[in-house]
Amino acid sequence: MNAIIAKDLSKFFKQSKGKKKEKKSKQVQQKETNLICAVDNISFKVKYGEIFGFLGPNGAGKTTTIRMLTGVLKPSSGNITIFGENVWKHPIRVKQIMGNVPEMANVYLDLTGIQNLDFIGEIYGIPKKERNELAENLLKKFELFDRRYSKAKKYSKGMKQRLLLCMALMSSPKILFLDEPTSGLDVQSARIIKQLIREYNKSGMTIFLTTHDMDVANELCNRIAIINKGKIIGLDSPENLRNLKQEYQAIDLYLINDLNQKEVEKLSTIKEVRKIEDHYHIIVHDINNGIFEIIEYLKSNNIKVKKINTYEPHLEDVFVKMVNGG
Repeated sequence: MNAIIAKDLSKFFKQSKGKKKEKKSKQVQQKETNLICAVDNISFKVKYGEIFGFLGPNGAGKTTTIRMLTGVLKPSSGNITIFGENVWKHPIRVKQIMGNVPEMANVYLDLTGIQNLDFIGEIYGIPKKERNELAENLLKKFELFDRRYSKAKKYSKGMKQRLLLCMALMSSPKILFLDEPTSGLDVQSARIIKQLIREYNKSGMTIFLTTHDMDVANELCNRIAIINKGKIIGLDSPENLRNLKQEYQAIDLYLINDLNQKEVEKLSTIKEVRKIEDHYHIIVHDINNGIFEIIEYLKSNNIKVKKINTYEPHLEDVFVKMVNGG
């Protein structure tokens, strides 16, 4: 079952531009209206129970897309269904199964931590006793329980972000939207948030995540879509995306005795062998097969190994190359 189906999704914004024109020695302001395409006919599906990453440079269309998915913006064209419900035909039903933490969201600063959660629980119609228990459990999980009676304006940025996540989880949503959940946070808060994202996902929650942090995307996401200039230019697992850009894979061999470079270059997966000071730098077509072939060669020639290092493309390298048209 698919948690999200976005089909042929586009969003245009009107941009007003002032232009000065002289007429009979008077300046008259004329307005020209242009349509700016923020999201350009994208389609994708998010599977039930996965962590789906949505990556792109600034201005690529990430936030516009997530605002359409959460019912904040109406698409110029296309359709969105979440767990089978049309976002615009049945907005209340959709919002009842959704948790959302937008990038620019904030807590209610003059309320305490527990009051923030109590207020959200009341909006969702959760009975008093139940919402108190739920709030306390969430504050304990997110390591905020000791500060539950402190006003949120006294919280650090990381604590506020954790409280926002607690607020989004008060309704026990089936799907959680997170826009840059670890951006600018201290190490402890980022670690807590990542750990709890995994835990909630393991319990069956679908999570839609936008981030600029490639390590977070690589660590958490089952699949990733990359958007640039309003179009999706890649969609796959982090591993498969890395495999799309395998121009440079290499193995560094630190050996007790020397090897025959020309013989090694004849192996099917080897591109080039370089001797660099105390080790051999071997560029390969495929890292896994390359390691297998090299180890077999070393064993058959009784060559002893001190250390082996491998180099593969990082998700950030793939992201930069795809965005730049590489």
